[in-house]
Amino acid sequence: MRLFQKHFCAIAISLWAASPSNAQLLVEPTLHIKAEAGSGRVALTLDACGGRTDTRILSALVENKIPATIFVTGIWLKHNAAAVEIMRAHPELFELENHGGRHVPAVDTPQKIYGIRSAGSPEAVLAEVESGAAALAVTGEPAPKWFRGATAEYSPSAIAMIRKLGFKIAGFSINGDGGSLLGAKETARRIAAAKDGDVIIAHINQPTHAAGEGVVQGLLALKAKGLTFVRLDDADGIGDEGTTD
Repeated sequence: MRLFQKHFCAIAISLWAASPSNAQLLVEPTLHIKAEAGSGRVALTLDACGGRTDTRILSALVENKIPATIFVTGIWLKHNAAAVEIMRAHPELFELENHGGRHVPAVDTPQKIYGIRSAGSPEAVLAEVESGAAALAVTGEPAPKWFRGATAEYSPSAIAMIRKLGFKIAGFSINGDGGSLLGAKETARRIAAAKDGDVIIAHINQPTHAAGEGVVQGLLALKAKGLTFVRLDDADGIGDEGTTD
């Protein structure tokens, strides 16, 4: 009987920890870069979560000399060697940063975010961050300084852990493509509305989605307005929720 009670209690505790009522409140940090006199600066950040490479976006960045910070997962790196070589051939344009090893949300309690199961424990959060950095090291890239977790939502305790590892956490101020699910017109409108100091998030791993076309249109509209593009390492990023301080 005692063994049964002990086993029952263990199950109950496990269910309590995983229940929605016990799930931590998550935060989606914002990030801006310091404003500059003149026509203004914006930072373009592109997530490469998995899948393949949207060559419409990559080609437009190279042809128009638009710098970008690319957040890559270990999964994406395994299947996109050609795109990585193009990026490495243009170090003046691209910096590759850490998007995690397996594209797992950096949340240390069990729950789902946008249908994606979270890391679920402090140990799993650390494994996601460290495996992402290790995957980048294999490519010969410089050690990453920035981290962005899958879904860009975090538990506050996970933010503290990631910061202790030495990474700044990349939020954003403009969601350009709605997770690559928006149409080309809306994506272009959102990105073209960026102003001095904004940090744009979009995706470079969905070559069949209409959003990719809108990313290109929006970026070219910003360039036509005279805005300057910078990578995160080339600007002072100011994030909330303790993500950069």
